[in-house]
Formats: sequence, structure tokens, C-alpha cells
Amino acid sequence: MEHTLQVDVVSAEEAIYSGEAKFVVLPGEAGELGIYPRHIPLITRIKPGTVRIMPADGGEEQLIFVAGGVLEVQPRVVTVLADTAIRGRDLDEAKATEALQRAEESRRNAKDKAEIAVVEGELAMLAAQLAAIRKLRKR
Repeated sequence: MEHTLQVDVVSAEEAIYSGEAKFVVLPGEAGELGIYPRHIPLITRIKPGTVRIMPADGGEEQLIFVAGGVLEVQPRVVTVLADTAIRGRDLDEAKATEALQRAEESRRNAKDKAEIAVVEGELAMLAAQLAAIRKLRKR
């Protein structure tokens, strides 16, 4: 269709979403990106956060948490290659909160800059995951 995009969200483990959509919104490296049909070609990194997909059939908006990755945009195709991707309905707030607490403890015990940098990255990803869970709950 002329007024839709083919959207594919893939993680290292599995294909998370594949279908036609009216638009996609996701966390680009330089800020939030909105992608509509006939968008100019683009390749960029994405930050941890929520990918929002509005299905072409008018169904319920799909939310997918991504922990970073790469976005490729062609005029009628959007591909998200995520490091980790989790369907919104599969997110677990208790597990994410527990993981955040463990990461904060690791940061307190970190000895060198490299270790601190790894833990800081994990903390940012977990904070983004909890924000995605809270956004889902508000729906």
C-alpha cells in the first residue's frame, strides 16, 4: 500500500514484529524519530527505549522495548535490529526493578572506570525499560 510501511523488529534471539504500519516512533541516538511512509533513507543507532508501531489495519498500537541497536529506513521499509527487544506485554516490572537494584549495588562496588562504564550502560537500559513498563500501564 502507498500509505503504509513494512516494519520489522528483530533481536538477536528472534523476530519480534513484522507487519504493515501507518507510522513508527522510536528513540534515535539524537532524539525521538517519527517515521512515516516515503521517509528518506536513513541509518542510525537507537537508544534504549520504546518503539511504538501503529498498525495499518487500525489495530492497537504495538509497544516494543529495545535496549539499543540500529535502525534502517527505506521509503517503504523500516528495519529495527535491536540488541534486545521485548514485546510490551512481556515486560516484567518486578524483574526489571530487581535488576536495577542489583546494578546499583554493582555501581557502588565498581573499582575501575571500565567497570563503572559497563554498569552505567546497564543502569540506563534498565531505567528505559522501567519507563516503557510505566508507559504501558498508563494505556
